[in-house]
This record gives sequence, C-alpha cells and structure tokens, in this order.
Amino acid sequence: MEYKEIRTDEFDVIGIAVRTTNADNRSQKDIGELWARFFCEDVKGQIASRLSDDVYCIYTDYESNFMGAYTTILGYKVPHNTPVPEGLVQKTVPAQKYHEYQSEGKIPECVARTWVYIWLKPDNERNYLCDFDVYDSSIEDQNNSVVRTYLSVK
Repeated sequence: MEYKEIRTDEFDVIGIAVRTTNADNRSQKDIGELWARFFCEDVKGQIASRLSDDVYCIYTDYESNFMGAYTTILGYKVPHNTPVPEGLVQKTVPAQKYHEYQSEGKIPECVARTWVYIWLKPDNERNYLCDFDVYDSSIEDQNNSVVRTYLSVK
C-alpha cells in the first residue's frame, strides 16, 4: 500500500470520545458504538463553528503501541479557541509529519484494511502521538467511499 509523506499544521477538533484498545477486538465494538452515538446525538448540529463537514476520527493518548489503550475522538475541525459545547471534548492535533494513506470502497472494511496493513508493517516509524482518519462527503455512499488515514511518524 502506498502513502504520501506530508506535514500538517496544528489544528483543533471538537467531538465525542471513547477510551479503547485493539486487544480482543474491543475497539471494533467501542468505535462502532461511538459512530452510532455520533449520529444519534447529532454531534454535527452541536458544532456550529466547524470549518467543514469532513468528519475526523482521531486516535490519541496512546498508552504504548497499537495494542495498548488509546482514545478515539469523532468530530469536526474547528478554529482555535472555539468554546467546547457541554458533553463534547476538544483535541489539538499537533503540527506533525504523517504518512497519508487512501482507502477506497465499503466502510468500514476499506478503512480496517488500511489499519491492518499499518499494524503489520514493522518499518513505518510510528511515534504514537496522534493519528487520524478524514471522512469527506463520500461517506454518504458507504459502499463507495474515500477515506484518508494520517499516521504520525518520526
């Protein structure tokens, strides 16, 4: 699987969060439930200051490596210093070097394939600082979506 090496500027995301782990496939259940909450609780409607309708899925606060505990946040990119609505969380994604992967096809399977590839690739130079997926408007067609995955690297 190919990737592009890029650098991003710091940005903020506001959304909802869950603490999970990939051990025993716990993250599949937890993140699936987070997506359900995301739509049921109309997170989009609670964040009027969002900079776009792209959905960000942030993976951060890693305990160790990809098998340790980490936090997942689903939300929207917002201007710095945006007030955080009650019940939501804010995360600043640091300026960083990333490997950008692109997944295409049915969600969530296409994104899962990308992450399995990343987990099995021993030479990817991960720093476990803050990784994220970006879901653009193609998410509305769950059988034919494009998702970009950003892996923070040294």
